[in-house]
Order: sequence, then C-alpha cells, then structure tokens
Amino acid sequence: MTGTPPTGLHLSPTQKKRLEAATAILGSRPERIDFLHTVQCQCGIPYGNPGDEVREWERKQGLATLRMEAGSAYDPTTGAFVKLGLPYGEKPRLVLIHLATEAMRTGSPVVDVEDSMTAFARALGIAVNGPHLRHLKDQLSRLASATVRMGMIEGGRAVQVNTQIVSAFDLWYPTEPGQRVLWPSTVRLSAEYFASLERHAVPLDRRAVGALAGSALALDVYTWLAQRLHRVPAGRPQFIPWAGVYDQFGQGYARVRDFRKRFLETLHQVHAVYPQARLSADDKGLTLEHSPPPIAGKPDRLLLG
Repeated sequence: MTGTPPTGLHLSPTQKKRLEAATAILGSRPERIDFLHTVQCQCGIPYGNPGDEVREWERKQGLATLRMEAGSAYDPTTGAFVKLGLPYGEKPRLVLIHLATEAMRTGSPVVDVEDSMTAFARALGIAVNGPHLRHLKDQLSRLASATVRMGMIEGGRAVQVNTQIVSAFDLWYPTEPGQRVLWPSTVRLSAEYFASLERHAVPLDRRAVGALAGSALALDVYTWLAQRLHRVPAGRPQFIPWAGVYDQFGQGYARVRDFRKRFLETLHQVHAVYPQARLSADDKGLTLEHSPPPIAGKPDRLLLG
C-alpha cells in the first residue's frame, strides 16, 4: 500500500483535512493522544440505522465480542419510558473515543464534559449547525441508554464486562426553543468499564482520528489496524480472505465486490494517516505484516494533557 495522500488543485474540505493530517503525521510526533477500548477497536457498532425494531447488535472478531442492547429513556413530558434505537454512525464512535481519552488522561472515571451541546460538538470536531446537533443529541441518547457487553480472552480465561458505558445525560430538549441544551458537567463511566479500559486502552493519533472523523468505516479500519498490526508476529504475515474482511466490515453491502471497492478506497485514506502500517491487498484478500502501532512505546504523560 502506498501512504501518499491524494493531491490536486481542487480538494474538498475533507480531502484537504486528510492531506494536512497525513503531512503532519509524516513530519512530527502527535501533540495529543486519543484512546479506545480494544474490544471497540475490533468490533464496531452499526454504520447505518438498523431500524428501531432491531434491539440487539453483536459482532465478533478474533477473541473479542461486542454485544449492544438498545435501551429506554424516561420522557418527563409523558411520564413514560420510551424505547430508543441502537447508536450508529461516526458520532457515537467519536463520543466513545472522547470519553475513553479523557478518562485515561485524568486517571479517573469521572469525565468533565462541556455544558452545552454546541461546545461538546466542537470538542469532537463535529459541525454545530442544527441538523448535526440534533443527530448528535439522538446518538448520545441511544448510547447513554444502551447496555454493552464486551467479552474477551485475557490470560487464557474468558472475561466479560456488562455495563452502561456512560451515566444518563439530559436526553430531552428544553421546552423553550431558544434555550441551550444542557447536561451535567461531568459524566461517570461505570466502574467495570473504567477498570477494563485501564487495562485495554489502545493509543491512537489524534490527528488521524480527526482526519477520519467523517467516516464510521474509516474510523473502524484505523482503530482495528492500530490494535492489530503490532500483534502480528514479525516475519509471519497473516492473511485474511475478502470473505473475512467482509464479515467484519461489510455491513450494508449485498455483494463482496462492491464492499471491496469501498474498503480499498477507505484503506488508502487510513494508510495515509497511519504510514507505518505494513499491509497489502490482492484479489484474494489482505495480508497483514508486523508494524509499529500509531503511538509507539508507552504514551508520554505530557501527550495526554
């Protein structure tokens, strides 16, 4: 794979952002580090809305399994619990990275968050116009109410974490249209999730996360490679057939060949911001080779601040 970013005189804002990130990553160390739980690096949530009738989502990759169950939230206007759908797309992925990063930075399960929807969206690099904020609000509601079960093999034994990752936000819009949407200034991660995160957090280059933030697939591919490539034994490349890649990332595609075209385009974008990644693709599948992780060695505490 080549890590050369796309060039040209007429770049879209997204292409320009990725080009700038790729250039910066080639030339310097990151100023900040992001994190995500290793199970969430391997097993993603839905890319598109699976529909409110779908109440459970399960993905397995290697020795990791993620199961998410849609929840309910109390609506003060009706006095009843309302079923919410499963979270999907890039926004809840960015929220999970943000919460994990702040918890690792401070060493505490209590995470300070901005006190308004607009400020929080800006912290995630999300546009702050009305439609984007409404969608972020919806995804936060879905994520806050969902039950997450993560299973993994650790030290030869099965380990399972059952949790609601975040405590409840103020899920409902205020009655006055001009009033800011507020929530508590802190969010507490569950004790089980925080303890597991301390043992299984995967460091990510914040510049890469920002460059790929508009694509759920690109975020999934980047985080998967970040936790996977450095574990490939040196001198022993590992081959994954396209059927296996499709099983992991191909949701929403009826045909493997259509998925493969999109995946290769995404892989090129990811490789531009993860140039250390050593892998190749042919008609049969992907070959992964031992590579340095995006953040080599133990993260410098200064980079977490």
